Amino acid sequence: MDPQQPEPVSYLCGDCGSENTLKPGDVIQCRDCGYRILYKKRTHRIVQYEAR
Repeated sequence: MDPQQPEPVSYLCGDCGSENTLKPGDVIQCRDCGYRILYKKRTHRIVQYEAR
């Protein structure tokens, strides 16, 4: 895989709940039902911000 290419990201359909994997430039639409509202899955990576 080319290091310049971003990895596909998984999204959940807001209507039927199916998981969709989208790459940059893909149409934002569920592949099963055609619904156009997708939610990004939550990451399991630990994210910590510094309070100032």
